[in-house]
Amino acid sequence: MGLTIGVDIGGTKIAAGVVDEEGAILNTSTVPTPATSEGVVDAICAAVQEASSAHEIEAVGIGAAGFVDDKRATVLFAPNINWRYEPLKDKVEQRVGLPVVVENDANAAAWGEYRFGAGQGHDDVVVVTVGTGIGGGIIIGGRLHRGRYGVAAEFGHVRVVPDGLLCGCGSQGCWEQYASGRALVRYGQQRAAATPDAAAILLGLGDGTPTGIQGKHISQAARQGDPVAVDSFRELARWVGAGLADLASLFDPSAFIVGGGISDEGDLVLEPIRKSFRRWLVGNAWGRPQAPVVAAQLGGRAGIVGAADLARQG
Repeated sequence: MGLTIGVDIGGTKIAAGVVDEEGAILNTSTVPTPATSEGVVDAICAAVQEASSAHEIEAVGIGAAGFVDDKRATVLFAPNINWRYEPLKDKVEQRVGLPVVVENDANAAAWGEYRFGAGQGHDDVVVVTVGTGIGGGIIIGGRLHRGRYGVAAEFGHVRVVPDGLLCGCGSQGCWEQYASGRALVRYGQQRAAATPDAAAILLGLGDGTPTGIQGKHISQAARQGDPVAVDSFRELARWVGAGLADLASLFDPSAFIVGGGISDEGDLVLEPIRKSFRRWLVGNAWGRPQAPVVAAQLGGRAGIVGAADLARQG
C-alpha cells in the first residue's frame, strides 16, 4: 500500500498528515478541535480532505484518546470528547470515501516509535508516554498488543498506592498521580512552599508564589541548578522507574521507550529513571538482563506516523 493519512486528535487541535511507507510526513493539515462531538467528526474529515488534496490516498488511521473497541472501529469512551460508543470508523468512511482504522492515540504513537523511531531493531517494546497523564503501548513479537477488548496498556491507571491520591478516573492511587506532568508540578509547588529559600530560581520564574509554579518553570529551573526543581524531577523519576520495573516483571521487553513531554528533558530525567528502574527491577542483583530505557525519537509526529502505518496494514 502507498500513501496513507494519520490523524491525531488533540485537546486543542486535530492534525492530519500524509505519510509514506518509510514513515515520512509529506503534507499536513491542522484544524482547531471543536467543542462538540459531531464537530470533531466534521473537523477530522476536513483535515483529511485538506491533507489529501494533492496526493492519492489509500487509507486513513485515526488516533483517539480513549477506549477503542477490538474491531478498531468504535470509540467506547473518550475522556475529553462526549463520545460513548461512537461509530467513528463508519462516520468518517462515509464522508471521505476511504478505509478507516481507529486506534487509541497512545497505541498509535507507540506503534510509530516501534516502526520508525526508537523501537527499530526490537520486537518486544513497551512505550510509556509521560505527559499530563500516563499512556503507553505494548508491542510483543512485532505486533501491537491491544487486549481482548482493545483497551490494554492503560498504564496510568495501575494502582501503585492503595487508597492513595484521587485520580480523575475515579480510582485512588493510580500511577499517573505520582509519575506524570501533573505530579511534577505538585512536587515543585510543595517543595517550594516548604523550602522557599532553596527554590529562589524556581519561584523567580513564576509569579513568586508556589501556586504560580508551572511545569515549564521546573524544567528551566532544573537546568539552571535550582535544588528544589532538581529534587522534584528526581521524585518524578523515582516513581517512573519503579513503575517500569513492575512492567518489566509483566512483559520482559527488549526496550522501554519513554515518550511524552518529559522525554524532552533528556538525561536530566532519564538518568534518574534508569537508576530507579535498576533499583526496583526484580532479579537485578542476580544479574538479570536489563532492557535499555531510551527516549522516544519522533516527538509530536509519533501519533500521526503510527496511525497512518496502522491504516496501511489494515
